[in-house]
Amino acid sequence: MCPTPVKGYHTTAGVSVPGTTTIIGRFKDSGALIGWAYNQGRDGKPRFEKPEADLGTYVHALIEAHLNKQPEPEPPANIPPENVKRARANAFEAFLRWRDGARMAIAPIEVALVSEKFLYGGTPDASGCEHDDQMSIIDWKSAKDFYPDNLIQGAAYINLWNEAYPKSPIDGFLHVIRFGKEGMDFAQHSFRIDHPRLQAAWRLFKLYRQAWDEDKIVSGKA
Repeated sequence: MCPTPVKGYHTTAGVSVPGTTTIIGRFKDSGALIGWAYNQGRDGKPRFEKPEADLGTYVHALIEAHLNKQPEPEPPANIPPENVKRARANAFEAFLRWRDGARMAIAPIEVALVSEKFLYGGTPDASGCEHDDQMSIIDWKSAKDFYPDNLIQGAAYINLWNEAYPKSPIDGFLHVIRFGKEGMDFAQHSFRIDHPRLQAAWRLFKLYRQAWDEDKIVSGKA
């Protein structure tokens, strides 16, 4: 999971632009999050600090260290040892099995990308060169399920890559690799570049990007 640059995203002319996840987050359905917050505090004792909440971050770190051939990171101090073992034995080991069977050269994307055409930025997790030399985008997700937002984000990342590397465009797949927040499950969600859902997701992101500008005007923040 690549973080947003400290100074944010900027075009070559120095214009500040919003990030992919920021744009999507502005217009996503917040009902699930509100419900979760309610359930956390409905007994009068908020329980926001769950050890499992950090397992996803830890598995992300394990994957990135593995791909970069770096030493394994230390697990967060607030995670019980049995949960750390569970995360490694389930989500991370499942990732390794997927990588071995995917027949794909995976390379972390270590630089932030910015669309000069649509004026937004983002940092995909990784690119992949398939066995038939097609290029794909890969995104790691720690979540209970696969959500439409994952597809919208992936479509936006594909465009970022294609603008940055027009001689090696994404002509293979979007791979969303999901592992559960508690480290117990792992799933692969793949969409060919011409998949109708992926194409619709890109059209929707462009509408979100336009709405972002209009929303700033309406709210008086432009």
